[in-house]
Amino acid sequence: MAGLLGLLLAWLGGWGCAGRLASPWGGERPLPRARRSWVWNQFFVIEEYAGPEPVLIGRLHTDADRGENRIKYVLSGEGAGTVFVIDEHTGNIHVTKTLDREEKAQYTLLAQALDRASGRPLEPPSEFIIKVQDINDNPPVFPQGPYHATVPEMSNVGTSVIQVTAHDADDPTYGNSAKLVYTVVEGLPFFSVDPQTGVVRTAVPNMDREVQPELRVVIQAKDMGGHAGGLSGSVTVTVTLSDVNDNPPRFPQSSYEFSVPETTVPGAAVGRVRALDPDEGPNAQLSYRLLDGGAAGPFTIRTDARGQDGVLTLTQPLDFETRRSYSFRVEASNTQLDPQHLRHGPFKDVATVRVAVEDADEPPAFARPAYRLALPEDSPPGALVGQVSAADPDVPGSPIRYSIAPHSDPDGFFHIGPQDGAIRIARGLDREARAWHNLTVLAAQLDSPSQASPVPVAIEALDVNDNAPQLAPDYEPFVCASTAPGQLIQTIRALDPDEDGATRVSIRAVPGPGPTDITVRDNKDGTAALVLGARGLRRTGSGPLLVYGYEGAGSPCGSLSPLGSACGDSPGDDPARDPGDDPDDDWGPLFRTLAELYGSHEGGTRP
Repeated sequence: MAGLLGLLLAWLGGWGCAGRLASPWGGERPLPRARRSWVWNQFFVIEEYAGPEPVLIGRLHTDADRGENRIKYVLSGEGAGTVFVIDEHTGNIHVTKTLDREEKAQYTLLAQALDRASGRPLEPPSEFIIKVQDINDNPPVFPQGPYHATVPEMSNVGTSVIQVTAHDADDPTYGNSAKLVYTVVEGLPFFSVDPQTGVVRTAVPNMDREVQPELRVVIQAKDMGGHAGGLSGSVTVTVTLSDVNDNPPRFPQSSYEFSVPETTVPGAAVGRVRALDPDEGPNAQLSYRLLDGGAAGPFTIRTDARGQDGVLTLTQPLDFETRRSYSFRVEASNTQLDPQHLRHGPFKDVATVRVAVEDADEPPAFARPAYRLALPEDSPPGALVGQVSAADPDVPGSPIRYSIAPHSDPDGFFHIGPQDGAIRIARGLDREARAWHNLTVLAAQLDSPSQASPVPVAIEALDVNDNAPQLAPDYEPFVCASTAPGQLIQTIRALDPDEDGATRVSIRAVPGPGPTDITVRDNKDGTAALVLGARGLRRTGSGPLLVYGYEGAGSPCGSLSPLGSACGDSPGDDPARDPGDDPDDDWGPLFRTLAELYGSHEGGTRP
């Protein structure tokens, strides 16, 4: 077996070895060795070390080297010839550049001793490792920073906000180069941080969003366990305080005043009130109501769609002359309460509202919304029908002038007094021609004619008995020779255009000339029956049948009417007899219209 190759490690003036190691400064000391050609310790190179010349980190040596310069030392592997070089005569190993453990922590190399003349290996090659020794050259960093976090305002002390995490690229297994400690460098006294875990927590109980909605916290991470000389890094945490309902609404003033014209229509908005709530979102939603319902009179209040304003609305018409102002209280309250913060309440406030009613120039107002008048149809021109009345509701009031709208009385049946509103007949009325007259009467202010109001006036012409009854026209009854006694010949009807006139008429025959074998039977309903007498029909000529329409005792109206009639045998009674053979057998037009209708008072003379 070839001689033993030894390695001397020089590191900061010291060395570690196994087997027979030779000092670079000469001299040897025997050590027990294992039964192998190479005996190694690891080389250690301090990172970031920079000297004026290549740094000696160790020496290779073999027992076969007698100092005759027959041995050639060769180095191969990671960084051989660039990072690490070897003196082929002495076996000294140097590092030629500054090393960074964070880039590469160790290098694996092969060492070999060759015969310089033949190039033959004197011993088998063997592997060894050069480790880069860590120094504290990397500060902590926060790869996920900066941070943003949210926590409810008024949170209890110790409420977790967020966890921050720093990383140190130094070797965590060597010394304290990567041992981190967290501290708060900005944001006290509001927040604290766990020095080991980096969990940020609230440190005061009354952080108020309405005072400061956002806070800035700076957290520092320091290595070397936080001791002096350690490297540090910091990160910013922006903490937003979320809202809770911890503020009750407040009216900015204790009372509000509004004015509204008395002509404002119901449903119109009169004004708005707003209580202020520094909270936001649902926590600032408000509801309004009237506390004095009776005192509020014709007003109500509703909450607008945004839940911020109370809208005062008119519900009934106003009248300045009746009431000139209203005063009542309005309450604003939160719609959503947080049980955890009820101690900050009560979550409502009250303000007084006064509404003044403004006077407006109003048109005259009639005493009644409509008038219904009546008078007999035979009333003479100038007769009083009735009177309308209107007044100016303003104070002081204006005199009123009355008139009839021309379109409502185009025929001029009526006249109205311009000052007193008295309606009189201007021309005669006839109920049978027109029973109702619908007028529009106007009342206008004398000093402001444009301020006018209309009112409907319905006038009824009352009926008087001024029309005589008449028989319905076109009656031509006939009777045949074979008609049996007592048989109905014709039903006749009397007409009277007066109101219920027909029901007051009785019908009877006028005594005197005329057929005596025809009886008139009054039905007492405005009709009468013509009935053949008990002895039957006599075949002798006779005068016309006069019928008298009589309206009852004391009535001034009556009429005489002739009733045309005819009588004869039916053409089929006796076909063997010729009607023309005997003039007596030919009744002919026995009853024709022989008299004319005329009117007469009861008991008057006949023509």
